[in-house]
Amino acid sequence: MHDDPDFDVQDFLPYLLNQAAEASSLEFQRVYKDRYGMLRNEWRVLFHLGIYGRMTARDIGVRAQMHKTKISRAVQRLAERRYLVRERDETDRRVEHLELTPAGQKVYVDLRSVARDYNEALVEGLDGEDVVRLRSVLRTLAKVRG
Repeated sequence: MHDDPDFDVQDFLPYLLNQAAEASSLEFQRVYKDRYGMLRNEWRVLFHLGIYGRMTARDIGVRAQMHKTKISRAVQRLAERRYLVRERDETDRRVEHLELTPAGQKVYVDLRSVARDYNEALVEGLDGEDVVRLRSVLRTLAKVRG
């Protein structure tokens, strides 16, 4: 076993990012889970449809960087709750267009409000320039591919 005394997992960037992601999302996770019984992928699909309107699962996958099977499960559960409707494409029957129902739109508006407040609380106490810099760095890291 090779031990590197200069390497500390506590400073390993992927570890830190994961810890920060978990810690920063827990309270918001409780809201969408407790209020609406949703899982993370479901609220992500719901938010994409709320923000961008009518989309295909493929469009959501590209924008959200989610695997198609996760999207498919989330769409199924959201459809069962009548938060979205699926409509087959006229020219390509393999493609479904997804759109929020009025009930889904109401859930989206509620969760968007909670997310906005939660986001503000997360950055409270941080310098405005630090917040801008943090978002920029995270966007850059999100684009990095191994």
